[in-house]
Amino acid sequence: MTLGFVVGKFYPPHRGHKLLIETARRQVDRLVVMVAHHVSQTIPGELREAWLRQIHPDCEIHLVPDELADDTQRWAEFTIAHLGRAPDVVFSSELYGDPFASFMGCRHVLVDLNRIAVPCSGSAIRSAPLDHLHFLEPCVRAHFARRVVLIGAESTGKTTLARLLADHYRTAWVPEYGREHWEKKVAGLSMDGPLPGWTDQEFVDIAAEQQRREGIAAGSANRVLICDTNAFATGTWFERYRGGRHAEVDAIGARDIAHLYLLAEPDIPFVQDGVRDGERIRHWMHGRFVEELAKAAVETVRVRGSINERMTTACAAIERCIAACRVA
Repeated sequence: MTLGFVVGKFYPPHRGHKLLIETARRQVDRLVVMVAHHVSQTIPGELREAWLRQIHPDCEIHLVPDELADDTQRWAEFTIAHLGRAPDVVFSSELYGDPFASFMGCRHVLVDLNRIAVPCSGSAIRSAPLDHLHFLEPCVRAHFARRVVLIGAESTGKTTLARLLADHYRTAWVPEYGREHWEKKVAGLSMDGPLPGWTDQEFVDIAAEQQRREGIAAGSANRVLICDTNAFATGTWFERYRGGRHAEVDAIGARDIAHLYLLAEPDIPFVQDGVRDGERIRHWMHGRFVEELAKAAVETVRVRGSINERMTTACAAIERCIAACRVA
């Protein structure tokens, strides 16, 4: 059985790495990919390992500490000890590949040394991730996409603004799943009559589904993902309908990824669209969002006024968010 070997930082994994690993996998019976992680790296090794497992499910992904600097001979000795034997063939896209393989007494295959097939590098991606998303697989792309979340009470223009922002940035957006769920509950009913109640489990399901859909959409986002609410906001909607907080809903919300919140002010007339029931308490809801967002360590920008004023404010905030995206 032929044992192939690839080693790197994969900081982050990109399509140049994908070409290398796929080339290697086709030529061997078993391929081990070693991820070297140093404590100074800001993308955790465990996350890079998980990405590679998802991208290359037919390879063995090993995470090891990066403590040997650029000492090729020591890395060769470490590799033999780690694998329990020398590999039959090493694959790399670097000049160190020849001496590295020589120290282990095995063959070396050089793949796309001059980055002609895939013209990218980890350092270029780290310096400007959002300019290089086309070199990243969806799971890695989702990590870098800036998640912009619109939050606010009913009839504050969130959905209208979300659609406009998604069009402006030519990107994906995630509608509010809770509204979809509510529309199904009240289909055929009058908002003036008795309305169905809510269960705790419904809010747990809504928060989880909102987060799931967001995670999928982030993999195809163009620099930013526009989210019309998120699981974090679901905790306050639970409070609005059930009279308190819910630990499981809040725990799901705590796992949300958000780089910017746009808080819609209730300074426009309430519009009854056939399914809304919160006109009397939208200022209370707004106040609760203000309080909860103050606890979150995420930039929050309030949007108010006409739709043009809101777009101007939102776009300025999003441009700042995009400009700040880089990896140390």
